[in-house]
Amino acid sequence: MLRVSPVAARRLAVTAQRLDGPAPRGRPTPEEILDLVRAIRCLQLDPTSVVARNHLLVVYSRLGAFDPADLERLVTEDRSLFEYWAHEASLVLAEDLPLHRWLMRTWRHARLQQWWEVNEEFRGYIVDRLRSDGPLPAREIEDRAEQPWLSTGWSNQRNVSRMLDVMWIRGHVGIAARAGGQRLWDLMERCLPPDPPAEELTDTEVTRQSVLLALKALGIARMPHIRAHFTRGRYPELPEVLAQLEREGAIVPAEIDGLKGSWWVRAEDADALEQDGFKPRTALLSPFDNLLCDRGRTEELFGFSHRLEIYTPKVKRQWGYFVLPILHGDRLIGRADLAVDRKAGRLVAHAIHREPDAPRGKAVATAIRRELERLATWQGAKDLDVRQAPDAWPL
Repeated sequence: MLRVSPVAARRLAVTAQRLDGPAPRGRPTPEEILDLVRAIRCLQLDPTSVVARNHLLVVYSRLGAFDPADLERLVTEDRSLFEYWAHEASLVLAEDLPLHRWLMRTWRHARLQQWWEVNEEFRGYIVDRLRSDGPLPAREIEDRAEQPWLSTGWSNQRNVSRMLDVMWIRGHVGIAARAGGQRLWDLMERCLPPDPPAEELTDTEVTRQSVLLALKALGIARMPHIRAHFTRGRYPELPEVLAQLEREGAIVPAEIDGLKGSWWVRAEDADALEQDGFKPRTALLSPFDNLLCDRGRTEELFGFSHRLEIYTPKVKRQWGYFVLPILHGDRLIGRADLAVDRKAGRLVAHAIHREPDAPRGKAVATAIRRELERLATWQGAKDLDVRQAPDAWPL
């Protein structure tokens, strides 16, 4: 079993996420964007756009000032990416369709199943309407539910949107594009490339492929981290598959000094844990970034308590509404509470917070300010307004 230091483990995790090396320059190509998604496997979607939407920030943090239209074309024209459920609703790779088909064919919800069966004619109408007139927003699809969906939550009697969501999970319909943030629905087959992979995988093969892809994106992880990442909750027979992959030499068990449990790393990445070729970078990360979306792992590996405060009342927030963790080398050293004032053309840093053990000094401050200025430029802001910063970082 490998024994590694926390520093080596963190550096592998950062490298796996394409967050090492010098800050990127120049506009990345669509092929480079697609290559990035192949490395980290999914781009979580979230409607919050105080600075920019999450999937755009994730690409920007790694590739620099890219054109969002290039990413959109990969979805709406090339069909290399499509919207589906990964660890959250995400852009995923069309080439991973066999892995996602497992959820499409196995998804069950006792109460929804009964509603699904009662509304067979309603489903048929939606399919026919999309086939003839799609893509369409939900508001243009007539509610013909034989039985309404009743709940105590936001979806109560929202029959069209609820049925579309269930049909999406089951692979009957997909999201062809978005207009003004609204989803445009179409048949799933028209949201995929003309020749999508057709194979049906067994439970074991689904888990085997997903484990290797998740570990490629994570670098190093314990079993709960794998289960929570990429195809979250869709790792049937996971303990048995991990043992089989270890016997075959595809993955290697590891222990991290001072941390609990058994960790796993791909055999091809094991050498990187014992080498010292890491090239640090300073980067601002979306609060939903792939590196830290598993908050438990983030706390274990980076010693960084990451909590979203978007839905926390303002008076109870510790850090701010939309806070971007600051990566510096292999450490998360602070948080930036940011917003873009588009009317004034300004990136506002309401506050920059420093972790208690973070490095001090002008060099760190300069690196952080440079990233703030780069982000402002990418968002079309001509001014940067830093309203509060720690004395240790003279911004």
